[in-house]
Amino acid sequence: MKTEKQSPGFEYVGFWLRLIATIIDVIIITAIILPLLLAIYGKSYFDPGELIKGPSDFLISYVLPAVAVIILWRYKAATPGKMLISARIVDAKTFDRPVTGRLIIRYFAYILSAIPFCIGFIWIAFDKKKQSWHDKLAGTVVVRPKK
Repeated sequence: MKTEKQSPGFEYVGFWLRLIATIIDVIIITAIILPLLLAIYGKSYFDPGELIKGPSDFLISYVLPAVAVIILWRYKAATPGKMLISARIVDAKTFDRPVTGRLIIRYFAYILSAIPFCIGFIWIAFDKKKQSWHDKLAGTVVVRPKK
């Protein structure tokens, strides 16, 4: 049976720093996605109606971000926002890089963290390891070097 390692030299990253990292990531992904969508659909993209405007919208708005984030997590252990705050995603028990399957679970578990009322994200503020619901489901934590 594996025993849980301590996190020598690392501290868990809390709610506010993770929120800042997320805002940075949203700005970056929006700066990439929005021009692509406007080039394809023009201003009509913002017209009310369908949730997904077409195959290009689905690929650019949903598939591209999922693939990009999972690749960044896999090879850099962080998104650009997390890199800016010196944070990285690690396995909660071993503090090694999580396997790709766990990262895929983590990405799609964001949906569960958002429902209802983003409680799964707010949970970070109260958890002893600063884990969100998607971290708990994937068996990950977000850490950074101790100051």
